[in-house]
Amino acid sequence: MEAVLDELYTTPPSDFVARRETLAAAARTAGRVDDARRIRAARRPTLAAWAANLLLRSQPEESRQFLELGRALREAYQALNADELKELSAQRRHVVSALSRQAAQLARDAGHRVSESVQQDLEETLRAVLADPDAADQWAGGRLVNALTPPTEFRPGTAPAAEKPGTRSRPASRSPSASPGRASKDELAERRRARQEQLARAREAAEAAEQRLREERARKADVDAELQRARERTEQARRRMSAIEEQMQQAREECRQAENEQREAEAHSRSAADVVAQAERAAHETTQQVRRMARGAT
Repeated sequence: MEAVLDELYTTPPSDFVARRETLAAAARTAGRVDDARRIRAARRPTLAAWAANLLLRSQPEESRQFLELGRALREAYQALNADELKELSAQRRHVVSALSRQAAQLARDAGHRVSESVQQDLEETLRAVLADPDAADQWAGGRLVNALTPPTEFRPGTAPAAEKPGTRSRPASRSPSASPGRASKDELAERRRARQEQLARAREAAEAAEQRLREERARKADVDAELQRARERTEQARRRMSAIEEQMQQAREECRQAENEQREAEAHSRSAADVVAQAERAAHETTQQVRRMARGAT
């Protein structure tokens, strides 16, 4: 059932209703009434939501890295200084722009042109995935119905850095020898180290996403080059075919002309044969007459 719904939500919006009815009818025929009801309840996605679903299903590794980048950014965002925020914001814009263009290309390859407004909805959806854990969960499900709206600020959705799993928690009570100032400095240092770790993970996730995008661009460049070569070969074949068709047309015309000339020659030949036959009969009659006259003279 889950696979059926996944397949339905990667169906282009123009074909969604017909495909939904076909799948629901198949489930009902198989006796799965609840499944048929669930399929019928599925809502048709907008073009932007469908393109986002298509991106998730068509590029699973790239989508996984994008989700990891979002988790890393949400963990680190609140703790970064202005320069670090500027750096990560630039990387975020770059990755979102590249992925939204890739989703738009997937939609075009599937036969659906993406308008500027749909492209903006795609970018908004991907920004929401980075900034909001709830939006990330919705996109990761692969069944978006509408475009997502990013929040005004990042929503961490994780435990505070000092309470992150795997880190040593501060003791509930201090020893008499531990001063409040010392404990405060240790806690501040621990938070600073946690923030640096979060920033490092965010940078690594961003770099991995950018590396993946570079690889995909290089692969797409190779595919585009092969496509261009195929187009050139197709154009050459069309030109040759056009030349051959022109030659065939000329040959057909010459053939028709030759057939007309042949028919005319055959008609002339028949007329000449009739004349020859008449001349032969006349000559024969004349010869017979001459012979009769010769016999009478003797």
